[in-house]
Amino acid sequence: MARIWKLTLVIVAIILIDQFTKVYIQSQMYVGESHSVISGLFSITYVRNPGAAFGLLAQAPDMIRKPLFLLLPVLASFWLMYLIWSTRKQSLLMSTTYSLILAGAVGNLIDRFYLGYVVDFLDFYVGQNHFPAFNVADSSISVGGALLVVDLLLQMKKTKKNVSDHP
Repeated sequence: MARIWKLTLVIVAIILIDQFTKVYIQSQMYVGESHSVISGLFSITYVRNPGAAFGLLAQAPDMIRKPLFLLLPVLASFWLMYLIWSTRKQSLLMSTTYSLILAGAVGNLIDRFYLGYVVDFLDFYVGQNHFPAFNVADSSISVGGALLVVDLLLQMKKTKKNVSDHP
């Protein structure tokens, strides 16, 4: 049972850090304002993202965006909670992966429910080529997704080894 509490602590910490940073950005900057942190590479830029990841579907009508960006993440969150619960004893990697994805999904879902958009502010670029701005929640989802790929590769390697061990 101790693992589930640690995972819960990770989830809550990520959500709080995500929300704190977004509230701070909104209180200190105006939309579109940008402050260079590392010249030519990284800035803090306040962006409102009404779309999905990387601004996808930002221009879609509200009757499509709202149900899609509110209902699906809620359903996905319940599914992720189930996955965390069901993997908590077998695989620390998988339960951590699902926890990171859940924390990020909830962080962005809070924005969508209360603001109608997601606050992004981490702006990486090289010259004039910008990677879409993102936030702590997006980072958590991305790290969770990367860990999911790592686990898949480890499972494939394990399966391949088991097949080659049995002629």
